[in-house]
Amino acid sequence: MGKTAFMIIDVQEAMYSYSNKYPFQGTQVLDNIKVLLEKARATGTPVVYIQHTDADEYEKGTPTWQICAEIKPMDGEAIVEKPTWDAFHKTNLNEVLQGLGITKLIIAGMQTEFCVDTTCRRTFSMGYDAILVEDAHTTFSSDMLSGGQIVEHHNEVLGNRFVKLKTTQEILNANFAI
Repeated sequence: MGKTAFMIIDVQEAMYSYSNKYPFQGTQVLDNIKVLLEKARATGTPVVYIQHTDADEYEKGTPTWQICAEIKPMDGEAIVEKPTWDAFHKTNLNEVLQGLGITKLIIAGMQTEFCVDTTCRRTFSMGYDAILVEDAHTTFSSDMLSGGQIVEHHNEVLGNRFVKLKTTQEILNANFAI
């Protein structure tokens, strides 16, 4: 039986820094990620941060590129920088996970329809057992759909096909042993 890791995708300062938009239930999602992070650390569950690195607000070294201060990585926690929506593409994520003996991922983060969706699908195709924390990922409203509709749609599409869905409370109750 392999180990489980908690993977946090792209929860960076940029996501909370726009003056004209805010992620759907952004405060609640960040609070859920914080409590999951605390529990992961308390149970010895490895934490892997995914950090989008690109141009503009995701340019390496800029204040908005930084992982949110409220969930700042601790020494020894893995940080994988990625240039695309897929956390495995052009990164060392698979090697990091294999090095830790990880076979199961519990996934949270941003943005639902981009990096979370793509990474969940790739996680499945690479043979990892994955759980998407259904109330710990978010996105912004688009011209066509609200952020809530996008999250709901992706939970429906990804759940029980590419990932299992669990709530924050279900993960906490199981001490990451699910």
